[in-house]
Amino acid sequence: MSDVLLAAGTRKGLFLGRRKGGGWEFDGPHFNAQAVYSVAIDTRGGSPRLLVGGDSSHWGPSVFWSDDLGASWQEPAEPAVKYPQDTGTSLERVWQLHPAGPAAPGVVYAGTEPGGLFRSEDRGESFELVRPLWEHPTREQWVPGGGGLAVHTVVTHPRDAAAVTVAVSTAGVFRTLDGGESWAPSNSGVQAVFLPEGSQYPEFGQCVHKVSQDAANPDRLYLQNHWGVYRSDDAGAKWTDIGAGLPSTFGFAVAAHPHRGDSAYVFPIEADSDRVPAGRRCRVYRTADAGGSWEALSAGLPAEDHYGTVLRDALCVDDADPAGVYFGNRNGELFASADDGDSWRQLAAHLPDVLCVRAAVI
Repeated sequence: MSDVLLAAGTRKGLFLGRRKGGGWEFDGPHFNAQAVYSVAIDTRGGSPRLLVGGDSSHWGPSVFWSDDLGASWQEPAEPAVKYPQDTGTSLERVWQLHPAGPAAPGVVYAGTEPGGLFRSEDRGESFELVRPLWEHPTREQWVPGGGGLAVHTVVTHPRDAAAVTVAVSTAGVFRTLDGGESWAPSNSGVQAVFLPEGSQYPEFGQCVHKVSQDAANPDRLYLQNHWGVYRSDDAGAKWTDIGAGLPSTFGFAVAAHPHRGDSAYVFPIEADSDRVPAGRRCRVYRTADAGGSWEALSAGLPAEDHYGTVLRDALCVDDADPAGVYFGNRNGELFASADDGDSWRQLAAHLPDVLCVRAAVI
């Protein structure tokens, strides 16, 4: 069984787990009392680099990195992510840290609140604002979602460094095909149920919660919306509803299988007004046919009424084969599957509110 590093960002620090053989060992919290909204495990190059977006109530937000699996941490003397003075704004938090694909070695993206995208060319030690998205003509009409106005998802094409997709709450999906020089809304077919009838399919303004990329076909994307689960087969130009068969189409998280095409996972939530697991049951749902059908995965998960909500970055996969699947919830519980989701075990309980989870073979 592969050695895996599991990183769980919580409301009060970062917890790191190591799987060696069949057992798990955890340590932490790192960044005690800081809210950790974003984590990345960059496995490009000779050794893994951990990147963490921490948020101290006293010192404010920052990006840290470790090249020794969390034994020590580095922080730049000047903030790694900082809004230029002429923007008239300041960083609230880093919602997303995303190492780009093999077509862009060394590149890391940071998605931030208030609605900005930053790009690094030194594996996350320093970043620059991607101004064409910040200055997009639709920007004045973007409105905050429940968690704020944030670029919370970044998807990069594994073979085309110039193709980047982001999701903004609440503005929807935007794409660039020229390395960030220009951006276009990509929300055709995605419904904004909170808008008046007759105007629920706007060019932009959807409350997209998460986007994930298919392992076999990078132009195939899966999208969890504020009501609605969708698939695109053309890199986001058009979206098709694939929510039939789920107990609820409301949710936050979606993660594609790391090796199998047409396979992805979601965690349905009862409703936007009742944010608990659908039916009060702790279940992950998996599709193996690109959303044509869904299967409930619950072996080893709690069978009684359950109230642990899984947030948009708190469901993930590793790159093992068979794949590890992981999720954390707002009850402070961590669950893991080592067999593509067929069976589960609880790894931790009574942690602080889990905000994000990432895992990788090391």
